[in-house]
Amino acid sequence: MIETIELTKAYGKVRAVDELSFTALPGRVTGFLGLNGSGKTTTLRMLLGLTRPTGGAALIDGRPFTDLKQPLREVGAVLEQGISHPGQSGRAHLVTQAMLAGASRARVDLLLEQVGLTDAAHPRTGDYSLGMRQRLAVATALLGEPQVLILDEPANGLDPEGIAWLRGLLREHAYGGGTVLISSHLLAELAQLIDDVVIIANGRLRHEGPLESLYGSGCVLVRGRDPQRLREAFESAGAKVTSDDGPFLTVDGLSSEEAGEIAFAAGVPVHELLTDTPNLEQIFLELAGA
Repeated sequence: MIETIELTKAYGKVRAVDELSFTALPGRVTGFLGLNGSGKTTTLRMLLGLTRPTGGAALIDGRPFTDLKQPLREVGAVLEQGISHPGQSGRAHLVTQAMLAGASRARVDLLLEQVGLTDAAHPRTGDYSLGMRQRLAVATALLGEPQVLILDEPANGLDPEGIAWLRGLLREHAYGGGTVLISSHLLAELAQLIDDVVIIANGRLRHEGPLESLYGSGCVLVRGRDPQRLREAFESAGAKVTSDDGPFLTVDGLSSEEAGEIAFAAGVPVHELLTDTPNLEQIFLELAGA
């Protein structure tokens, strides 16, 4: 489990992270979201022992990263697009990192295949595209077979096929009981991947919970033969009904199934019934302070 408890980082009078508390659970992919400059990377650096907190705690399985006995075997990380020596080949980079992590060198070729870099194993990483560097960074994070993955903007530079590949890899890791914390400033990019979401703004927590908690109940749009009778029936069931003088009634507080059943019981033919799903990107921007 990943946990921050009133985590704070101050630079003079400026608090980049301000008493931030959240958890990322095993078996779940947690999206860590915020606009650029919100404090995401500073938080991840404190989790990885790269930046010392001013206050509070950043914990991996109940311990600071610096107290882990085999940190590279317990936590895999992608930070700052995965730094590698531009003169090394991708394979040489992974071999070197495997030695540092105490991981088996046999995993190198296996991971090159897993991340789709088998054909690019021998060229210098300085000649890699951004997407290839991201794949190499993910392979590096997986070398020690860690249970915890902490990834900072890992989809940067990936094409749609690469994003689909990353989504499958991280979902598989979570299904196996691993913990995944992945940061981004794009909710739409992560909506098909994450189970839980943590949103911060100006270093402070703005929302934490399952992804579905952002949606709310939404509302239902109904177009029927007798709008007035429909309105009365829906309001009698406790729903809030509004109309913009168009053909649809906007019904808040009922599911589409409930609205359909009520219309049927009222004897009013329904011509259209639509679920109006909230715009996740807009919700994120409102919470993140845009």
